[in-house]
Amino acid sequence: MKKNKIKEIGNHPFFRYGLILLAGIFLGWLIFSGNSKKQNSLESITAEDSHDHEHGDDHEIWTCSMHPQIRMEEPGLCPLCAMDLIPLQTTGSGDTAIDPNSIQMSNEAIALANIQTTRVNRQNPVKDIRLYGTIQVDERLSQSQTSHVSGRIEKLFVTFTGERVKQGQPIATIYSPDLLTAQQELIEAVKMKDLQPALLQAVREKLRLWKLTDEQIKSIENSGEVSPLVDITANTSGIVISKNVNQGDYINTGTVLFDIANLSKVWAVFDAYESDLPFLKIGDRLEYTLQSLPGKIFKGNISFINPILDPVTRTAKIRVETSNPTGELMPEMYTSANVSANLKQYNDELVIPKTAILWTGKRSIIYVKQQNTETPAFMLREVELGPSLGDSYVILSGLNDGEEIVTNGAYIIDASAQLSGKQSMMNETAGRAVTGHEGHNMGHDMQSVSAKGEHAMLKVQGLCEMCKDRIEKSAKSVKGVSSASWDLNTKLLHLDFDPEITSVDQIEKAVAKAGHDTENYKTDQATYDALPACCKYRS
Repeated sequence: MKKNKIKEIGNHPFFRYGLILLAGIFLGWLIFSGNSKKQNSLESITAEDSHDHEHGDDHEIWTCSMHPQIRMEEPGLCPLCAMDLIPLQTTGSGDTAIDPNSIQMSNEAIALANIQTTRVNRQNPVKDIRLYGTIQVDERLSQSQTSHVSGRIEKLFVTFTGERVKQGQPIATIYSPDLLTAQQELIEAVKMKDLQPALLQAVREKLRLWKLTDEQIKSIENSGEVSPLVDITANTSGIVISKNVNQGDYINTGTVLFDIANLSKVWAVFDAYESDLPFLKIGDRLEYTLQSLPGKIFKGNISFINPILDPVTRTAKIRVETSNPTGELMPEMYTSANVSANLKQYNDELVIPKTAILWTGKRSIIYVKQQNTETPAFMLREVELGPSLGDSYVILSGLNDGEEIVTNGAYIIDASAQLSGKQSMMNETAGRAVTGHEGHNMGHDMQSVSAKGEHAMLKVQGLCEMCKDRIEKSAKSVKGVSSASWDLNTKLLHLDFDPEITSVDQIEKAVAKAGHDTENYKTDQATYDALPACCKYRS
């Protein structure tokens, strides 16, 4: 009975289908289980190979976001600031021609940063010097009108400053008791000329010294009439620039009545900074213009260079003589000039734009584009600067003819170098990992350097490029100041100095003494008045 029951269940179709399904599941498990083991084995081998390759060929470098010169092989803390180190992102292009210390940038990044390059060449440099000054009276054509006798001014024929006079024109009448006495002595001497001829000659000479003419003396001798009044005549033609007396004043012999200047010739007097003096010499041709006569150009040669510098403005006076037949050039008119000085001692030298140079205070740095590379790469280069040509500089060493340099965007490239931990304007020694005791020693060294140097900012008043030059030079003249840079827009003077040698207070005093107000010190009025017109910053 039981056997029949089992046989009946075995012949049932659902039972057969179930056995087939279980057999299929078992076979699938056997097949895929084997493949999985093989796959895991392959993955294990691949991972080990990859791990070995990674550690064998390219170790991960860790750096500090605040101190990119720190480069370590393991994560940890920065030895300088104790911040967590971050992995250094490398962007190798695979171009073996690229120097490992260079900064690589894609063409898209160069376009976005507006980085521009220029190929340098040799040329004969010409320095453009800008000078500012005023029209002045030719001192050789100025004369003082003095009284030759003592007395009282009875009448003035010239009554105001600026009046034009001619030579020989009466300018004043003087009542003089001494003159009256001398005329009476002349009449008495004439009566005794046969007995004492020498006395007559002495009295005549006395009157001549009082500027009486021989005709006037002869008239007194013949007429026997005397007068206490005498006319003072102009001894030159020109313009009255100073009136020192009024009608009714009592004067002595030698009293200056008027100052008269002949304006047929005038001087254009300019202020030249001491840094520009080596490039100026007597005889140089220059052109100058005046604000009051726009579009008109005057030309002349330098006739005199003052050998003494002004101790306040640090400038020397440069003089140019100019004819003024029409009188259109008036004293105290503002004028500006351009001088193109040929620097013959620097002929056939390399000249680069000013925008290509980065200054650190001690070093001058440029970025040179590497040649023959698929990816644009730029190398830092330290150069020695020659004289400034205004918008460019002469290069004495550090650069070769035909090299391509960055003329716009050098700061962006330098920032990339700093972030990459490579040599830059602020990081003179870079390119190697700093580990262990070396890192801690570097931290102590940097702290020592920081202790010896400080950075400060001062608010300094000024208006133009002349102000900028004067402010920076006065700050740098203080012993202990390593660098000074004044921003025309923000009016801030950035300083790097040694606090063991000087202080911000001393630097402020030096800048104020040069003619520019600071937050704590005001320049005196006389120094401020001596500044050129374009530098008058007070309202």
